[in-house]
Amino acid sequence: MAKKKELKPQREVTKRQLSKWQRQQKRQRIIMAAGIFVVVAVIGVIGSGWYINDYQPLHQTVIRVNDAKFSMDYYIKMLKHYGEGQPFQYMEYIADDVVTLTERNELLRQGAMKLGISVSNSEVDEKLKEDDPPLSKDYRDIVRTDLLVDKLRDEYFEQEIPVSAEQRHMMVIFLESESQAAGVRARLKAGEGFAGLAGELSMESISKSNGGDMGWHSQNALAILLDTSVLADYAFNSEVDILSSPLYDEAKTKWVGYWLVELLERDEETEQVHVQVILLGSEEEAQEIRARLEAGEDFAALAEEFSQHEASREGGGDLGFMSREAMTSAFSEFAFDPELELGTLSEPIRDATAQTEGGYWLVEVVGIDDGRELSDEDRDLLKGRALNDWMESLWDDPENEVESYLDDEEKGWAIQRAISD
Repeated sequence: MAKKKELKPQREVTKRQLSKWQRQQKRQRIIMAAGIFVVVAVIGVIGSGWYINDYQPLHQTVIRVNDAKFSMDYYIKMLKHYGEGQPFQYMEYIADDVVTLTERNELLRQGAMKLGISVSNSEVDEKLKEDDPPLSKDYRDIVRTDLLVDKLRDEYFEQEIPVSAEQRHMMVIFLESESQAAGVRARLKAGEGFAGLAGELSMESISKSNGGDMGWHSQNALAILLDTSVLADYAFNSEVDILSSPLYDEAKTKWVGYWLVELLERDEETEQVHVQVILLGSEEEAQEIRARLEAGEDFAALAEEFSQHEASREGGGDLGFMSREAMTSAFSEFAFDPELELGTLSEPIRDATAQTEGGYWLVEVVGIDDGRELSDEDRDLLKGRALNDWMESLWDDPENEVESYLDDEEKGWAIQRAISD
């Protein structure tokens, strides 16, 4: 018969031992709770720092267009797109432009909706895939805007532009001064060919390349094409085969200017010179201003009144000390002539890289048609102008509320994020 296994008597826990064990358990719980608290606190500090430094700034509203709101994160993405691969200095330059583009694109979207024109998400998706590599979905709004512009121009404004209109066919030349225009007019009157003189002398690119022949255009299309109303206003009030007198156009730009340069100081050690300048729109005007300087009139006063060089005009034409490399090549040879005495004033120096305003047209209308069909090119010009005018009306509409909350510091922060991300 098997022997019964004896049970060992249970060890009795004294009250003193129980109290000690309970204190140990309590201490362990306190230590564990403290550890958890520290971990939670550290996570909380890190999390709050992330929230304050990243999440909150990125999700704050920085641009509002009526009920549409755009976050800092959106603005940064637009900065990255429009400034891709550009240095910090360029990003600073476009920061305000990106705000304006965001506002314009949203106004356009909302305005198009009121006209019953929209772009579906599937259309946007297809367009995103066309780029190589495909555009990120972050730029859906940019693609949507491009598609909307095409629809507005080719569907809505297509119906707004007439098929035919009163038109003129004309020959034109654009010249820098009244005396030059008078001389060319005399040569035309004497029998010289319009095409040859326009190809040689015209300072407007279309008339120069086409030998002065502008072809057929409506009044509005001609004004848009040449970016001036002077020529169109004259042509649509003129008879056929009458050569105009010189027509002054103060706002038309051309790629030529004439510098007057005065050497003030020379620094042999740094190889720099200190000059003041005046940029004029014609040799004739430059000679007139030079004569006034030679007669004792103040250089700074004349520069502020007449110079077309925006960077120096408000400072009286003073460019400060400049190296040869920083100076336009048109007058660097004069300014760095080692034989040149201080205080010497240059003759007018022609610069074909300087853009100036003002000149004189010669116009001859060679054909009139009261109901000629508009060319595709003219209709595109008119549709584009109609679209631009419509966009301007959205900006001017007092019912549209457009606001930017970005200050210079926030723009700088956004640029840093756009460059570093």
